[in-house]
Amino acid sequence: MIHTWANQVRDEGFVVIPDVIPSAECDEVAARLYAVANRWRRAEAFSELNVSHVPGLINFDQSVAGYIADDQVLAVAEQLLGKNLRVSFTTLLTNEQGKQRSQWHADWPYNQRNACHMAAPYPDLVMHLTALLMISPFTEQNGGTLVVPGSHRQPTNPTDPALGIDPHAAHPDEFRVTGSAGSVALFDSRTWHAAPANPSNQPRVSVGVRYAPWWLNLEPLDPNSRLRRQWVDEPGLYENDQQRLSRETYESLPEKARPLYRHWVEPS
Repeated sequence: MIHTWANQVRDEGFVVIPDVIPSAECDEVAARLYAVANRWRRAEAFSELNVSHVPGLINFDQSVAGYIADDQVLAVAEQLLGKNLRVSFTTLLTNEQGKQRSQWHADWPYNQRNACHMAAPYPDLVMHLTALLMISPFTEQNGGTLVVPGSHRQPTNPTDPALGIDPHAAHPDEFRVTGSAGSVALFDSRTWHAAPANPSNQPRVSVGVRYAPWWLNLEPLDPNSRLRRQWVDEPGLYENDQQRLSRETYESLPEKARPLYRHWVEPS
């Protein structure tokens, strides 16, 4: 299945890997993560969309760390990106009941609005992977993520103003990614995607994880990096950020997850 899943990402831009997190654990994990979202909300910019967004989740809760290092997920990622993978982002996402549809976009480093982005036209190469750990099920009712299959082969993405795409409009080829709680949606970060409305009466909890090859420069994401100050802060531009891990937090991670986070540890 590993080869089949990797080929599906290459061909269609995404795949759903089932049963990564045991379904019996998902309710407890969801409750823990929702409590984190309530304590650490950084939703001011997202309040009109009813989305809670907690970057650097591992600093606050490590309950999904072992699943981020799941053998099957990493095997697929290594087929696409090679050995010596690193995690570039770990973000808690809660799509609240009443959430409105978000904009079409592709993830870092392709988003053309970010200070540090891959200039279009992109080479046709997998250079970054996005995973969504479905702590809650992704369903038609609660707004499972929308993707445009095959869009990862496009030389740019909807955040490029040259395309003139209405970022909120339905796409004729859009497809809703669904899966049971515990599944992981893995996609090429170039893939056009959007979070639809959540008209259900329950929040949809997920963890966004991104996997980077060894050679991709992650310094623009580090608030303490001199290069970030030079490229982002001093010119007054916008970029995502991920806080570094304390040594204590790092040591608390499952052993198989530590190599994925070693580069984010605070220096001694």
